[in-house]
Amino acid sequence: MTPRQGARDSLYDRVAEETAGIVIRRYSTSFGLASRLLGADVRQHVENIYALVRIADEIVDGSAAGAGVDSLAVARILSELEVATNEAMAIGYSSNLIVHAFALTARETGFGAELVGPFFDSMRADLTEVEHDQQSFDAYVYGSAEVVGLMCLRAFMLGHPVSETDDAALVTGARRLGAAFQKVNFLRDLAADFQGLGRSYFPGVNVGSFTERDKVRLLDDIDADLEASAAVIPMLPPSSRKAVALAQGLFSELSTRLRATPADQLVRSRVRVPNPVKLRIAAAAASGRIPRRTG
Repeated sequence: MTPRQGARDSLYDRVAEETAGIVIRRYSTSFGLASRLLGADVRQHVENIYALVRIADEIVDGSAAGAGVDSLAVARILSELEVATNEAMAIGYSSNLIVHAFALTARETGFGAELVGPFFDSMRADLTEVEHDQQSFDAYVYGSAEVVGLMCLRAFMLGHPVSETDDAALVTGARRLGAAFQKVNFLRDLAADFQGLGRSYFPGVNVGSFTERDKVRLLDDIDADLEASAAVIPMLPPSSRKAVALAQGLFSELSTRLRATPADQLVRSRVRVPNPVKLRIAAAAASGRIPRRTG
């Protein structure tokens, strides 16, 4: 019996997971679109993961500051969430519905502090770090994005054993896709992060003198990540392949649009993918095609 079997269908479990689903669908239309392509056996796991990620992000960058919580209190609240998450993964229960749902997934899919610890380390870095060197940037991207991809990969592959060679390729693909997502978000949020939060994530990049050369260099790195992650999508089980292809396609399209946007405009406005284009990419993914960059 797995840790989640037996009491798996308790009312409390169901309410916790329903709450996780509400949180993520209200916060991310793109995620809501992609999640519809996930098989029922993995959709809830992915929602449970992303709901906790979203709550941690809100503590650091959103609702806590909006409520007037000072930086010391924010750090304490984030640490309390990490403690609660670790405890829930250990015992299988939390009075926090989002943490409880996350722990259900962690226990069933088999990940723990080795991924959760780096995630909270990166969230904590946002409270103190306003600039990064290459080492701290790599650590931040790993903890804030790559480990989330690895958590989702555990959910995707549950009940689908593969060889060590294929597993290593899938792990690399999950990390590269998570890294691409994060770097794309950093690039399109250059102005908001710098002006609103005082942060500059990319090492050696001065937002005040951001150049076309800077933009192209960053996008070349992002597109290399996207190309590497696209190569392993066919190795995923059918229950997750189309949803990952959709996410890949959405961020590839965003990369293309960022490349077409002048550097001086990127530091003033946020590039988006229009809804009709999102639907076109979703249709392609649903039909089994893996969207790739068009520019």
